Amino acid sequence: MSDDLTEQGPWANLRRLTAARIGLKRSGASLSTAPLLQFALAHAQARDAVHEALDEAKLTADLGALGLPVLKVASAVESRQQYLMRPDLGRQLAAGVDAVLAPHSGPYDVAFVVADGLSARAVQAHAASVLREVLPVLRKDDWRVAPLVIARHGRVAIGDEIAARVKADAVIVLIGERPGLSSPDSMGAYLTWQPHAQTTDADRNCISNIRPEGIGYADAAFKIASILRAMKTRRLSGVMLKDESDRLMLEP
Repeated sequence: MSDDLTEQGPWANLRRLTAARIGLKRSGASLSTAPLLQFALAHAQARDAVHEALDEAKLTADLGALGLPVLKVASAVESRQQYLMRPDLGRQLAAGVDAVLAPHSGPYDVAFVVADGLSARAVQAHAASVLREVLPVLRKDDWRVAPLVIARHGRVAIGDEIAARVKADAVIVLIGERPGLSSPDSMGAYLTWQPHAQTTDADRNCISNIRPEGIGYADAAFKIASILRAMKTRRLSGVMLKDESDRLMLEP
């Protein structure tokens, strides 16, 4: 593929619209050196994101500026390596968390849980910004919001246990998503109405790819608030609840 085609030709306009690797330059049957090195860098960044530790002190300070108490708990996982090998333990709370959660028992309308997931840098970078947008909206609607909870080495389902222990009707887990080769810092939001021991992924609503290059903070907050209102009205979540926030965003 010629330099003209890749730099100034028909692929150039498409590249401005996407981070996808399209129309890469080649040398014979192989990629040219530059795109090959860029791919290797992206792969290394994704691997680093998976293994990167959560800076709990900084995240606590960032969330503490939002005007709610911040609680810190951990899953039953003992190390990052175990977290990657034992997803089941990441869904369970460690022993002794009742001492942290019990003094803050509700009832509440909603609880927010921030978990490192598969990309600690995602929640480190985006969680506080999303909460800064959505919390004022919920306060305006008189939602009772539980203390914010940081869950180290947590999977999505760890929010179910936390919601049950603080007596929250709904739980939102902000979690680092599996890093991609163009998005090592993508955060997801998983919303569940009245979670319990038998809750499955089909019972959750998901907002994926929250980051400035994907779904921005204000749009993510709008979608979270819209889905929460629908959950509270219909008293359900997951596949039975259609996410109509995109339509609402387009209405005057």
